[in-house]
Amino acid sequence: MKFNTKTIHGGQKLDPAYGAVMPPIYQTSTYAQTTPGGHKGFEYSRTHNPTRKALENALASIENGKYGLAFGSGLAAIDAVIKLLKPGDEVISTNDLYGGTYRIFTKIFERFGIKFRFVGMNNADNVERFITDNTKLIWVETPTNPMMNIIDIKAIAQISNKHNLLLAVDNTFATPYLQQPLDLGADIVMHSVTKYIGGHSDLIMGALVVKDDEIADRLYFIQNASGAVCGPQDSFLALRGIKTLHVRMQRHCENGEAIANYLKKHPRIEKVYWPGFEDHPGYEVAKEQMNGFGGMLSFVAKNSDYKEAIKIVENLKIFTLAESLGGVESLAGHPASMTHASIPKEEREKTGVVDSLIRLSVGIEDVDDLILDLEQAIE
Repeated sequence: MKFNTKTIHGGQKLDPAYGAVMPPIYQTSTYAQTTPGGHKGFEYSRTHNPTRKALENALASIENGKYGLAFGSGLAAIDAVIKLLKPGDEVISTNDLYGGTYRIFTKIFERFGIKFRFVGMNNADNVERFITDNTKLIWVETPTNPMMNIIDIKAIAQISNKHNLLLAVDNTFATPYLQQPLDLGADIVMHSVTKYIGGHSDLIMGALVVKDDEIADRLYFIQNASGAVCGPQDSFLALRGIKTLHVRMQRHCENGEAIANYLKKHPRIEKVYWPGFEDHPGYEVAKEQMNGFGGMLSFVAKNSDYKEAIKIVENLKIFTLAESLGGVESLAGHPASMTHASIPKEEREKTGVVDSLIRLSVGIEDVDDLILDLEQAIE
Protein backbone atom coordinates (compact mmCIF):
# COMPACT_ATOMS: atom_id res chain seq x y z
CA MET A 1 0.00 0.00 0.00
CA LYS A 2 1.51 3.36 -1.03
CA PHE A 3 1.72 6.33 1.32
CA ASN A 4 -1.24 8.33 0.00
CA THR A 5 -3.45 5.28 0.45
CA LYS A 6 -2.01 4.49 3.87
CA THR A 7 -3.06 7.89 5.22
CA ILE A 8 -6.68 6.91 4.58
CA HIS A 9 -6.72 3.14 5.08
CA GLY A 10 -3.47 2.18 6.83
CA GLY A 11 -4.01 0.14 9.98
CA GLN A 12 -7.76 0.76 9.90
CA LYS A 13 -10.77 -1.54 10.11
CA LEU A 14 -14.44 -0.74 9.73
CA ASP A 15 -16.22 -0.40 13.06
CA PRO A 16 -17.50 -3.89 13.91
CA ALA A 17 -20.71 -2.62 15.51
CA TYR A 18 -22.28 -0.67 12.64
CA GLY A 19 -19.63 -0.49 9.93
CA ALA A 20 -18.81 3.18 10.57
CA VAL A 21 -16.20 4.39 8.08
CA MET A 22 -14.54 6.62 10.68
CA PRO A 23 -13.65 5.02 14.03
CA PRO A 24 -16.25 6.15 16.59
CA ILE A 25 -15.32 8.33 19.56
CA TYR A 26 -15.40 5.89 22.48
CA GLN A 27 -15.94 8.46 25.20
CA THR A 28 -15.70 6.05 28.08
CA SER A 29 -13.32 5.47 30.96
CA THR A 30 -14.07 1.80 31.57
CA TYR A 31 -15.54 -1.32 29.94
CA ALA A 32 -17.86 -4.08 31.13
CA GLN A 33 -16.31 -7.43 31.97
CA THR A 34 -18.11 -10.78 32.06
CA THR A 35 -15.67 -12.08 34.69
CA PRO A 36 -12.50 -10.53 36.14
CA GLY A 37 -10.19 -10.25 33.13
CA GLY A 38 -12.97 -11.30 30.74
CA HIS A 39 -13.42 -8.43 28.29
CA LYS A 40 -13.32 -7.60 24.57
CA GLY A 41 -9.75 -6.27 24.55
CA PHE A 42 -10.37 -3.10 26.54
CA GLU A 43 -10.69 -2.69 30.29
CA TYR A 44 -9.64 0.88 31.20
CA SER A 45 -9.05 3.82 28.88
CA ARG A 46 -5.75 4.92 30.34
CA THR A 47 -4.40 1.56 29.17
CA HIS A 48 -6.33 1.18 25.91
CA ASN A 49 -9.15 2.97 24.15
CA PRO A 50 -10.60 1.87 20.78
CA THR A 51 -10.36 5.36 19.24
CA ARG A 52 -6.81 5.86 20.46
CA LYS A 53 -5.89 2.35 19.29
CA ALA A 54 -7.17 3.15 15.79
CA LEU A 55 -4.98 6.27 15.79
CA GLU A 56 -1.94 4.36 17.03
CA ASN A 57 -2.41 1.80 14.27
CA ALA A 58 -2.62 4.59 11.69
CA LEU A 59 0.53 6.26 13.04
CA ALA A 60 2.45 2.98 12.86
CA SER A 61 1.26 2.46 9.28
CA ILE A 62 2.34 5.83 7.87
CA GLU A 63 5.76 5.61 9.57
CA ASN A 64 6.35 2.03 8.34
CA GLY A 65 6.48 0.94 11.97
CA LYS A 66 4.94 -1.92 13.89
CA TYR A 67 3.71 -0.14 17.02
CA GLY A 68 2.28 3.34 17.58
CA LEU A 69 1.78 5.07 20.92
CA ALA A 70 -0.22 8.27 21.35
CA PHE A 71 0.38 10.68 24.24
CA GLY A 72 -1.17 13.83 25.64
CA SER A 73 1.53 16.02 24.03
CA GLY A 74 4.79 15.82 22.15
CA LEU A 75 6.68 16.51 25.37
CA ALA A 76 4.85 13.62 27.06
CA ALA A 77 6.13 11.40 24.25
CA ILE A 78 9.70 12.68 24.77
CA ASP A 79 9.28 12.15 28.53
CA ALA A 80 8.44 8.48 27.88
CA VAL A 81 11.57 7.98 25.76
CA ILE A 82 13.90 9.43 28.40
CA LYS A 83 12.24 7.22 31.03
CA LEU A 84 13.80 4.28 29.22
CA LEU A 85 17.06 5.47 30.84
CA LYS A 86 18.39 5.44 34.40
CA PRO A 87 20.55 7.78 36.52
CA GLY A 88 24.10 7.89 35.20
CA ASP A 89 23.09 7.36 31.58
CA GLU A 90 24.07 9.90 28.94
CA VAL A 91 22.24 11.27 25.89
CA ILE A 92 23.83 12.89 22.86
CA SER A 93 21.33 15.40 21.46
CA THR A 94 21.13 17.73 18.51
CA ASN A 95 22.35 21.15 19.70
CA ASP A 96 19.79 23.06 17.59
CA LEU A 97 16.43 21.79 18.76
CA TYR A 98 13.00 22.80 20.02
CA GLY A 99 13.18 24.82 23.23
CA GLY A 100 10.70 22.56 25.02
CA THR A 101 12.90 19.54 24.36
CA TYR A 102 15.93 21.38 25.70
CA ARG A 103 13.91 22.40 28.77
CA ILE A 104 12.70 18.90 29.67
CA PHE A 105 16.20 17.51 29.15
CA THR A 106 18.01 20.11 31.26
CA LYS A 107 15.41 21.22 33.82
CA ILE A 108 13.72 17.88 34.52
CA PHE A 109 15.88 14.89 33.68
CA GLU A 110 19.30 16.31 34.53
CA ARG A 111 18.01 16.58 38.10
CA PHE A 112 17.60 12.79 38.09
CA GLY A 113 21.17 12.12 37.08
CA ILE A 114 20.88 11.81 33.30
CA LYS A 115 23.53 13.76 31.41
CA PHE A 116 22.88 15.49 28.08
CA ARG A 117 25.52 16.53 25.56
CA PHE A 118 24.30 18.99 22.92
CA VAL A 119 26.30 18.42 19.76
CA GLY A 120 26.33 19.83 16.25
CA MET A 121 25.35 16.90 14.01
CA ASN A 122 25.69 18.45 10.55
CA ASN A 123 28.75 16.20 10.30
CA ALA A 124 27.75 12.77 11.62
CA ASP A 125 31.38 11.92 12.44
CA ASN A 126 31.30 14.66 15.07
CA VAL A 127 28.88 12.56 17.14
CA GLU A 128 31.16 9.58 17.67
CA ARG A 129 33.79 11.44 19.66
CA PHE A 130 31.21 12.31 22.34
CA ILE A 131 30.19 8.69 22.97
CA THR A 132 31.22 7.24 26.33
CA ASP A 133 30.53 3.98 28.13
CA ASN A 134 27.51 5.68 29.70
CA THR A 135 25.94 6.86 26.43
CA LYS A 136 22.65 5.09 25.83
CA LEU A 137 20.65 7.30 23.44
CA ILE A 138 21.21 9.64 20.50
CA TRP A 139 18.43 12.22 20.05
CA VAL A 140 18.11 13.71 16.56
CA GLU A 141 15.85 16.46 15.27
CA THR A 142 15.87 16.98 11.49
CA PRO A 143 15.12 19.40 9.98
CA THR A 144 16.06 21.26 13.14
CA ASN A 145 13.92 23.89 14.81
CA PRO A 146 14.35 26.72 13.88
CA MET A 147 17.63 26.75 11.93
CA MET A 148 16.54 24.10 9.40
CA ASN A 149 19.77 22.10 9.69
CA ILE A 150 19.70 18.64 8.15
CA ILE A 151 21.13 15.60 9.93
CA ASP A 152 22.00 12.42 8.06
CA ILE A 153 19.82 9.85 9.82
CA LYS A 154 21.37 6.86 8.04
CA ALA A 155 24.89 7.94 9.03
CA ILE A 156 23.88 8.53 12.66
CA ALA A 157 22.11 5.13 12.66
CA GLN A 158 25.35 3.43 11.59
CA ILE A 159 27.09 5.03 14.58
CA SER A 160 24.31 4.10 17.00
CA ASN A 161 24.32 0.49 15.78
CA LYS A 162 28.10 0.28 16.07
CA HIS A 163 27.92 1.33 19.73
CA ASN A 164 24.63 -0.46 20.54
CA LEU A 165 22.79 2.80 21.28
CA LEU A 166 19.17 3.75 20.83
CA LEU A 167 18.46 6.32 18.11
CA ALA A 168 15.36 8.50 18.42
CA VAL A 169 14.35 10.99 15.71
CA ASP A 170 11.97 13.90 16.12
CA ASN A 171 10.19 13.83 12.75
CA THR A 172 7.74 16.67 13.47
CA PHE A 173 8.97 19.11 10.81
CA ALA A 174 9.27 16.57 8.00
CA THR A 175 6.30 14.30 8.81
CA PRO A 176 6.22 10.74 7.42
CA TYR A 177 5.11 12.22 4.09
CA LEU A 178 8.61 13.60 3.57
CA GLN A 179 10.79 11.35 5.72
CA GLN A 180 10.55 7.93 7.39
CA PRO A 181 13.37 7.57 9.94
CA LEU A 182 12.66 3.93 10.84
CA ASP A 183 13.51 2.97 7.26
CA LEU A 184 16.80 4.88 7.66
CA GLY A 185 17.80 2.96 10.79
CA ALA A 186 16.19 4.84 13.69
CA ASP A 187 14.74 2.87 16.63
CA ILE A 188 12.13 5.41 17.73
CA VAL A 189 10.28 8.15 15.84
CA MET A 190 8.70 11.00 17.80
CA HIS A 191 6.02 13.41 16.59
CA SER A 192 4.34 16.42 18.01
CA VAL A 193 1.01 15.38 16.48
CA THR A 194 -0.19 18.86 17.40
CA LYS A 195 1.59 20.10 14.31
CA TYR A 196 1.35 18.69 10.76
CA ILE A 197 -0.27 15.36 11.56
CA GLY A 198 -3.23 17.02 13.30
CA GLY A 199 -2.88 19.85 10.82
CA HIS A 200 -5.72 22.11 11.97
CA SER A 201 -4.42 23.74 15.19
CA ASP A 202 -7.20 22.12 17.20
CA LEU A 203 -5.47 19.47 19.34
CA ILE A 204 -2.44 18.83 21.56
CA MET A 205 -0.85 15.40 21.15
CA GLY A 206 2.38 13.46 20.81
CA ALA A 207 3.30 10.09 19.36
CA LEU A 208 6.02 7.47 19.22
CA VAL A 209 6.42 4.81 16.55
CA VAL A 210 8.76 1.80 16.79
CA LYS A 211 9.43 -1.54 15.10
CA ASP A 212 11.18 -3.47 17.86
CA ASP A 213 8.99 -5.63 20.12
CA GLU A 214 11.07 -5.11 23.27
CA ILE A 215 11.26 -1.33 22.91
CA ALA A 216 7.51 -1.25 22.27
CA ASP A 217 6.78 -3.29 25.41
CA ARG A 218 8.89 -0.96 27.54
CA LEU A 219 7.26 2.15 26.09
CA TYR A 220 3.72 0.75 26.45
CA PHE A 221 4.50 0.04 30.11
CA ILE A 222 5.70 3.63 30.62
CA GLN A 223 2.69 5.01 28.73
CA ASN A 224 0.26 3.10 30.95
CA ALA A 225 2.17 3.55 34.21
CA SER A 226 2.74 7.29 33.75
CA GLY A 227 -0.70 7.90 32.23
CA ALA A 228 0.14 10.82 29.92
CA VAL A 229 -2.31 9.63 27.27
CA CYS A 230 -4.57 11.55 24.90
CA GLY A 231 -8.36 11.37 25.00
CA PRO A 232 -10.70 9.82 22.41
CA GLN A 233 -11.92 13.16 21.03
CA ASP A 234 -8.38 14.30 20.22
CA SER A 235 -7.60 10.84 18.83
CA PHE A 236 -10.55 11.20 16.47
CA LEU A 237 -9.35 14.64 15.32
CA ALA A 238 -5.82 13.34 14.72
CA LEU A 239 -7.19 10.44 12.67
CA ARG A 240 -9.09 12.94 10.57
CA GLY A 241 -5.89 14.97 10.13
CA ILE A 242 -3.93 11.94 8.94
CA LYS A 243 -6.43 11.33 6.16
CA THR A 244 -5.51 14.65 4.51
CA LEU A 245 -1.83 14.74 5.47
CA HIS A 246 -0.58 13.93 1.98
CA VAL A 247 -2.60 16.61 0.16
CA ARG A 248 -1.82 19.24 2.80
CA MET A 249 1.89 18.50 2.72
CA GLN A 250 1.96 18.88 -1.04
CA ARG A 251 0.65 22.44 -0.70
CA HIS A 252 2.86 23.23 2.31
CA CYS A 253 5.89 22.22 0.24
CA GLU A 254 4.81 24.19 -2.83
CA ASN A 255 4.07 27.34 -0.82
CA GLY A 256 7.20 26.94 1.30
CA GLU A 257 9.39 26.81 -1.78
CA ALA A 258 7.75 29.90 -3.28
CA ILE A 259 8.10 31.89 -0.03
CA ALA A 260 11.72 30.80 0.45
CA ASN A 261 12.68 31.90 -3.06
CA TYR A 262 10.79 35.19 -2.69
CA LEU A 263 12.60 36.02 0.55
CA LYS A 264 15.99 34.99 -0.82
CA LYS A 265 15.65 37.52 -3.64
CA HIS A 266 14.26 40.29 -1.41
CA PRO A 267 16.71 43.21 -1.11
CA ARG A 268 15.92 43.69 2.58
CA ILE A 269 16.47 40.08 3.62
CA GLU A 270 19.94 39.06 4.73
CA LYS A 271 19.56 35.28 5.17
CA VAL A 272 16.93 32.59 4.56
CA TYR A 273 17.20 29.16 6.17
CA TRP A 274 15.46 26.50 4.05
CA PRO A 275 16.96 23.12 3.09
CA GLY A 276 15.73 23.26 -0.50
CA PHE A 277 18.40 25.76 -1.57
CA GLU A 278 21.29 24.12 -3.41
CA ASP A 279 23.75 26.16 -1.33
CA HIS A 280 22.23 24.91 1.94
CA PRO A 281 24.92 22.77 3.65
CA GLY A 282 22.43 19.93 4.16
CA TYR A 283 20.87 20.06 0.69
CA GLU A 284 22.35 16.82 -0.64
CA VAL A 285 21.40 14.86 2.48
CA ALA A 286 17.89 16.37 2.47
CA LYS A 287 17.47 15.45 -1.18
CA GLU A 288 18.53 11.89 -0.38
CA GLN A 289 16.49 11.21 2.77
CA MET A 290 13.44 13.44 2.21
CA ASN A 291 10.76 13.52 -0.46
CA GLY A 292 10.56 17.31 -0.43
CA PHE A 293 11.79 20.25 1.61
CA GLY A 294 8.73 21.14 3.67
CA GLY A 295 6.90 24.29 4.61
CA MET A 296 9.10 25.52 7.47
CA LEU A 297 11.73 28.24 7.07
CA SER A 298 13.44 30.99 9.02
CA PHE A 299 14.92 34.33 7.95
CA VAL A 300 16.74 37.42 9.16
CA ALA A 301 16.20 40.91 7.74
CA LYS A 302 19.21 43.10 6.95
CA ASN A 303 20.38 45.38 9.78
CA SER A 304 17.67 43.87 11.96
CA ASP A 305 17.60 43.58 15.73
CA TYR A 306 15.09 42.40 18.32
CA LYS A 307 12.79 45.41 17.88
CA GLU A 308 12.86 45.23 14.09
CA ALA A 309 11.99 41.52 14.10
CA ILE A 310 9.10 42.14 16.49
CA LYS A 311 7.81 44.96 14.25
CA ILE A 312 7.79 42.65 11.22
CA VAL A 313 5.85 39.84 12.91
CA GLU A 314 3.41 42.29 14.48
CA ASN A 315 2.69 43.87 11.07
CA LEU A 316 1.69 40.60 9.41
CA LYS A 317 -2.00 40.30 8.53
CA ILE A 318 -2.47 36.83 7.03
CA PHE A 319 0.40 35.13 8.82
CA THR A 320 -0.74 34.82 12.43
CA LEU A 321 1.76 35.63 15.18
CA ALA A 322 1.46 32.51 17.31
CA GLU A 323 3.25 29.56 18.88
CA SER A 324 3.14 26.20 17.10
CA LEU A 325 3.34 25.25 13.43
CA GLY A 326 2.04 22.82 10.83
CA GLY A 327 -1.57 24.00 10.63
CA VAL A 328 -3.42 24.87 7.45
CA GLU A 329 -3.04 28.55 8.36
CA SER A 330 0.31 30.32 8.05
CA LEU A 331 2.00 31.21 11.33
CA ALA A 332 4.94 33.44 12.19
CA GLY A 333 7.02 33.29 15.32
CA HIS A 334 9.96 34.93 17.04
CA PRO A 335 11.96 32.00 18.42
CA ALA A 336 14.13 34.00 20.81
CA SER A 337 11.12 35.24 22.77
CA MET A 338 8.66 32.41 22.05
CA THR A 339 9.48 28.79 21.22
CA HIS A 340 13.14 28.95 22.32
CA ALA A 341 12.92 31.41 25.21
CA SER A 342 13.75 28.61 27.68
CA ILE A 343 17.22 28.23 26.12
CA PRO A 344 19.80 30.67 27.58
CA LYS A 345 20.65 33.49 25.17
CA GLU A 346 24.30 32.51 24.83
CA GLU A 347 23.34 28.90 24.02
CA ARG A 348 20.68 30.02 21.50
CA GLU A 349 23.06 32.30 19.66
CA LYS A 350 25.71 29.57 19.30
CA THR A 351 23.32 27.76 16.95
CA GLY A 352 22.12 30.89 15.14
CA VAL A 353 18.93 31.61 17.07
CA VAL A 354 19.62 35.34 17.28
CA ASP A 355 17.15 38.01 18.38
CA SER A 356 16.48 39.04 14.78
CA LEU A 357 15.48 35.54 13.59
CA ILE A 358 11.88 35.00 12.42
CA ARG A 359 10.39 31.53 11.83
CA LEU A 360 7.56 30.88 9.37
CA SER A 361 5.20 27.95 9.17
CA VAL A 362 3.87 28.36 5.65
CA GLY A 363 0.24 27.28 5.37
CA ILE A 364 -1.93 26.25 2.44
CA GLU A 365 -3.45 29.63 1.57
CA ASP A 366 -2.98 31.22 -1.85
CA VAL A 367 0.74 31.87 -2.02
CA ASP A 368 0.30 35.25 -3.76
CA ASP A 369 -1.58 36.53 -0.72
CA LEU A 370 1.16 35.25 1.58
CA ILE A 371 3.86 36.99 -0.45
CA LEU A 372 1.94 40.27 -0.44
CA ASP A 373 1.54 39.98 3.32
CA LEU A 374 5.26 39.49 3.82
CA GLU A 375 6.01 42.35 1.45
CA GLN A 376 3.92 44.87 3.37
CA ALA A 377 5.22 43.68 6.76
CA ILE A 378 8.87 43.86 5.71
CA GLU A 379 8.43 47.26 4.06
